[in-house]
Amino acid sequence: MSNLSQSHRILFLNTLAFTVCFGCWTINGVLVTFLVDQGIFNWSVVQIGWLLGIPVLTGSIMRLPMGILTDKFGGRKVFSSLLILASIPLFLLPLATNFWMFALLSFAFGMVGTGFAVGVAYTSLWYPKEWQGRALGIFGMGNAGASITPFFGPSLLKYFSESDPVNGWKYLPVIYGATLLIMGIVFLLFSKTKKIDTPPKTAKEFLYPLKEARVWRFGTYYFLLFGSFVSFSQWLLPNFMNVYQTTLILGGFFTTCFSLPGGVIRAFGGYLSDKFGARKVMYWVLSSSVILSFLLLFPKMDINTSGAGLLAGKAGVVTQVTPSKIVVGGTEYQVNQKGNNAEQSTYFPSKTTWQEVVVAENQKVQKKDLIATGITQIHFDANMWVYLFLVILIGACWGIGAAAVYKHIPEYFPTQVGVIGGMVGMIGGLGGFIGPIVFGYLLSFTGFWTSSWMFIFVLSLVCLIWMHRIIGKMSREKLPEMAQDMDRKHKKKKNKKFLTVDYAV
Repeated sequence: MSNLSQSHRILFLNTLAFTVCFGCWTINGVLVTFLVDQGIFNWSVVQIGWLLGIPVLTGSIMRLPMGILTDKFGGRKVFSSLLILASIPLFLLPLATNFWMFALLSFAFGMVGTGFAVGVAYTSLWYPKEWQGRALGIFGMGNAGASITPFFGPSLLKYFSESDPVNGWKYLPVIYGATLLIMGIVFLLFSKTKKIDTPPKTAKEFLYPLKEARVWRFGTYYFLLFGSFVSFSQWLLPNFMNVYQTTLILGGFFTTCFSLPGGVIRAFGGYLSDKFGARKVMYWVLSSSVILSFLLLFPKMDINTSGAGLLAGKAGVVTQVTPSKIVVGGTEYQVNQKGNNAEQSTYFPSKTTWQEVVVAENQKVQKKDLIATGITQIHFDANMWVYLFLVILIGACWGIGAAAVYKHIPEYFPTQVGVIGGMVGMIGGLGGFIGPIVFGYLLSFTGFWTSSWMFIFVLSLVCLIWMHRIIGKMSREKLPEMAQDMDRKHKKKKNKKFLTVDYAV
């Protein structure tokens, strides 16, 4: 078997294992909602929030140590052990009888979220530099596992509960546990051991690169790109149900429309990073995130505000008042009535303006007194299909950008992909944990659902400006070297010309 064929086989196993891990990582989003909806458990809103977030939190904070373990012991041992051991709490989940047991087991199986850090480090070892972007992009397609559970989970739960409404749900975590176990055994049998041959390092040496600002900058990018992907994979379902009154099934389908392309397109992001460079791709992605999040932050709304009113041109007595006109001292003023200039648009904000009389007949008014107040009504339907299209588009951009972020890591840290990838992945995963919490507070404070996109807009803008400033600084630092190189080339060319002329003479 050629080296490239063997690399492709490892990549396939890594991607498949990561897809399974990501599907299991998001099981609580469907399972907890179902258990509460069916009255099987009487958990409060706060408890539900914690049960949804605990697996994400575990899978995020543990990515760094799992990346270190992968660099030290190799991906074959670490990934297969993770898959097999994480199946145990899923097998035990049907035995949970209260919140604390469910939370503890959720904390344990949340470890499958660390599969990303393990897979990145293991995949990068099997490919040369010119293949890194594509390989890691294909591996990142495992994010599409986030669409598996919302798509199939509700149907499976409904099917199992038809014959046993109380205990039917217990089959789902057992199926997920069995899938992890089988995947772990397959991975152990068909993968090969490969790790970086470097002298043993202490924990301090492993963590030394974390002092570099570049690591935290990559982490911030990933906080936006991957963290937002995970956050909205959970947040969009209640968003569609509350704003557009969709059913649970239709809302779940729309959420899948967001998460599936956002995961699959990572392979294309890796290809673009190899072809055009990760820096150019990141510029495009962050700029697109700024524009799209700005378009998405406008809520479905009906706003009444003050408009252009009518002022008396001179002092006098009001002699006539009708809905369409006012007469003051012989001067007639036309009143703009409601509905005369209504603008209706399916896709864009529309406005209606009118005036309401505020004076009565025989009333004395002075010059510049208000005789009819102006009212402007702004209506924005926030068309559901346009909203869905923009959501799918920004999810795809995030998927491309996430691949570009990880293209940087093997280039800057070729011997510590595991620890750096783990750190960056941890920060991104924390974005997936923090995002819904921030969105909830913003919704409570502002009262409208698109406040979450305001947060994304600001974060996208911060990342874009930060990256632009850093690249500008790097370019300025390289200018003296470039000037010296050009000067040397110019002198060399001049000397060569002189020698040629001298020889000719």
